[in-house]
Amino acid sequence: MESINTTFKCSLRACNIWRRRWVLLLLVLVQTACKKLIEVAPPESTIGVTDVFTTDVSAAAVLTGIYTNMSNSNSTEFYKGGFTSMSLFPSLSADELTSVAPGSLTYNAYYTNELTSSIDPYQSPDYWKIIYPIIFVTNSAIEGLENAPHLTPIVKQQLMGEAKFMRAFCYFYLVNLYGAVPLAISTDWQVNAVLSRSPVAKVYQQIISDLKDAQSLLSEIYLQADVMSKTSERVRPTKWAATALLARAYLYTEDWANTEIQATAVINNSTLFDLPAPDYAFRRFSRETIWQLRGVGAKPDVYNSATTLNTGEGLLFILPSWGPSPYGNPVYLSNNIASNFEADDQRKMSWVNSVTVGSNTYYYPFKYKIGVTDLPYSLENSIVMRLGEQYLIRAEARAQQNNIGGAQNDVNAIRTRAGLSNTTADNKTTLLTAILQERKVELFTEWGHRWLDLKRTGNIDAVMSLVAHQKGASWKTTDQLYPIPLTELKKAPQLAQNAGYY
Repeated sequence: MESINTTFKCSLRACNIWRRRWVLLLLVLVQTACKKLIEVAPPESTIGVTDVFTTDVSAAAVLTGIYTNMSNSNSTEFYKGGFTSMSLFPSLSADELTSVAPGSLTYNAYYTNELTSSIDPYQSPDYWKIIYPIIFVTNSAIEGLENAPHLTPIVKQQLMGEAKFMRAFCYFYLVNLYGAVPLAISTDWQVNAVLSRSPVAKVYQQIISDLKDAQSLLSEIYLQADVMSKTSERVRPTKWAATALLARAYLYTEDWANTEIQATAVINNSTLFDLPAPDYAFRRFSRETIWQLRGVGAKPDVYNSATTLNTGEGLLFILPSWGPSPYGNPVYLSNNIASNFEADDQRKMSWVNSVTVGSNTYYYPFKYKIGVTDLPYSLENSIVMRLGEQYLIRAEARAQQNNIGGAQNDVNAIRTRAGLSNTTADNKTTLLTAILQERKVELFTEWGHRWLDLKRTGNIDAVMSLVAHQKGASWKTTDQLYPIPLTELKKAPQLAQNAGYY
């Protein structure tokens, strides 16, 4: 038996990739999940690793613990870090948000693209250190499930699918933020301790392989925490989440035919998904949602607020009547986004709001309508993946294959929902430009889409050279990759730092 005595956030070396005691992190997630998302008595303070995968409840709690932890970081730590702050800090790096937090090392470093490998660890959302611990848990879950003969077969299958989906999801963001990364796919500390950085293409091969496996394993319907009962909550990954992420992975690797196939599979599932009016797109039970995180954080001390937090996006992005402030809501929507909508675009009317302070008007993202509430439950969940992206993914794949009519139809589906007329783009070049514009005004401040789009399309230097001037900063092409934390390089000398950093 081993004691549980660790936290979810730990450095790359302190977790499974560099240490034998990976099980401690796994067991903490079991405790967290049992307390947060399944209504059973919490486990004892000490539990044996062999116990984790012997019952359906404890096995499910391992994966549930990942989602719970992501939900907590969204609700209470979105403004300073956590995986879900992917909707904040890459938006600062790109051209979506303006920062008014000059005293914040973290906000300024991302906003001016002046990150260093030694940025303040107490403030920085160090995605390397945030994401690898999740990968370690998924690896241990996969290995544990492979040797779990006592689990109900359907539960075991679903959990294996969730673990592979989450590993792919994590590596997708790692490879896009850092480029080549160590590809740890087991809990063998002796192997992991000497891993060097795997080429981007190899990482994508693993992502795609995991997602194909996940497709064949995951349920087609949304399941409760027991991983058997149907629910209207879309908080556990399904086959459709794996398919949507697979479509995105194929898009990023420019496999246009497979991109179209996977996106079409999601779009054609009209039983589960459709495109509601913009006002309804981000509601808790929106039919556009493919996967979301439940708002489970209850922190009455945060911002001196009330009982329950809904989403980190709502908490941080919604400006008070006095506007943005370094001490509360330090970001607002940049003119690069706020002024980029066409006249009568319903997305601007529904997803952007403003406050006027003196002679200054500040626009802010308003996709989520609630900051805090005194109700003992959340009213909004944070959407990770949604149908609108799939239409734009398929549109791009079709345009790249010179299917002009098909690409137009997909762009028009998004534009019609926004109350706009059909696109006038009528050839491959103009359609690709139109699609990127639609992605800009459709997916702003959502999970780093804009930052990643600028990089994958090769537009980042041209755009950011101009944006950097607006920010009072300078731009170097090496800024498009984030630095590996210095603490990790010291512990793993075989890892090379990204160009442009020390």
